Order: sequence, then structure tokens, then C-alpha cells
Amino acid sequence: MAIQQLIDSLNELNEAHLSMLKWGESKKEAIMANDIETLISIMNQESKLMKQISALEEKRLAACQAFLQEKGIKSMLQLNITELTRLVFDPEEKEALKNMQSALSWTLHELKRLNDLNQKLIEQSLAFVNYSVELLGAPPEQEATYKPPTDKPSGFKGPGYFDARA
Repeated sequence: MAIQQLIDSLNELNEAHLSMLKWGESKKEAIMANDIETLISIMNQESKLMKQISALEEKRLAACQAFLQEKGIKSMLQLNITELTRLVFDPEEKEALKNMQSALSWTLHELKRLNDLNQKLIEQSLAFVNYSVELLGAPPEQEATYKPPTDKPSGFKGPGYFDARA
């Protein structure tokens, strides 16, 4: 039956997004530990998983179209799960579809929350790196050696501790 294919495809999508959530947690740990090698590895795994999610999304769309055609709807409507639920009359199938919708919704919400957190952590890391580079590149406030007070300070100060032009 087409509705079972739709429920199965939603379940597969949820499992893939749960895997993405697991990788997101690992990414958070790698960001906090400043482990670039692990971070790159995780990003490669996430890229592969995104391709898989894209294929699963195509499968979900095909299952939706098959369900609509089974119900006698010939047009290529892009209905969401709530709208599709109205077309299901079997209470067990309707409940299963609603449960998969809520599970997938929860997973996507958690994934968004984790991605926002990881983005903030990366922004903080970049801000710290930029601050450190500016601190090292700034000219020293005062000379390290003694100069008599009668000497006028020159307008030109040499480069800071770190010369960005090098």
C-alpha cells in the first residue's frame, strides 16, 4: 500500500536525521576541543549523509505521489504531512503517519538547535582568533627600553609583534 511506503520513507528520513544529529553532537565536541582533523572528518561524513537524505527525500516525494494517485488525485500536488493525513481514513495508518510526523518534526527541531549552537561556537572561535591576531599585530603601547623624557616620540611606530604582510 502506498501509505505504508510513505510511512517507511518518513521513518528512513527520521533515522538519517538522527544520524545527522549524532554527527552534530560529535562536531560540537570537536569544536570545543579545537580538533580540526576530527572536525574535517565529521564534515565529510555529514556531506555523505546529506546526499543520502536528498535521495530519501526523493523517495518520500515519490511515495506521496503514489499515495495521491491511489486516492485518485492525478495532479502533482506538493502536500505536507498534515494535509496528507486528512486523506487517510484508516485510524491505524492515520495514527502511524501522525506519529512519524511528530518524530521527524522533533528530530529536525533538535538538529536545528544543535546547528545553531555549533554556528555560535564557531563564531566565538573565529572572534577569539581574530582578537588574538589583532593583539599580536598591534604596535606595542610603549617601548621596552628606557628613553630620556626629553626625547620626543616619533610619529612612526614599527610593526607590532606580528606583521600580517609577511
